[in-house]
Amino acid sequence: MQPTSLYALTMLIAGIGIPLLAGLNAALGTRLGSPAAAATVLFVVAFLVALVTCLAVSSPRALAGLAAAPRHLLLGGVLVAFYVLSITYVAPHFGVGNAVFFVLLGQLISAAAIDHFGLFGARISPLTLNRAAGIALMATGVFLTQRA
Repeated sequence: MQPTSLYALTMLIAGIGIPLLAGLNAALGTRLGSPAAAATVLFVVAFLVALVTCLAVSSPRALAGLAAAPRHLLLGGVLVAFYVLSITYVAPHFGVGNAVFFVLLGQLISAAAIDHFGLFGARISPLTLNRAAGIALMATGVFLTQRA
């Protein structure tokens, strides 16, 4: 399998996981009576999986570079926490499909901006008229799937 195909397959599987995560964590939050408790459980499990993966595939010294990393790079953790807490709270009230629709719309917008400006060291891919039309078509398709 070509590396590009493997990357695409990996991200497709990750994308499949987003609504599953939303549904599972929303159900756990409802069962526990606390979206924050469900998010905490999710992060403990995620931390353990990430730690085992880090130890299995990286040198233990890999984390030593954290002290020298720019602090703004740690905001990814804040964004993950916001996503998990918000989807865990919103999904039972708004529906997993509706919640994920807006997540996807936000991802399309922010991904286009990151690529257009080459933010965070991303490869620059200008927002051309064709690309904007493609993003609009994707957004329209996602919208149509969620229309009642």
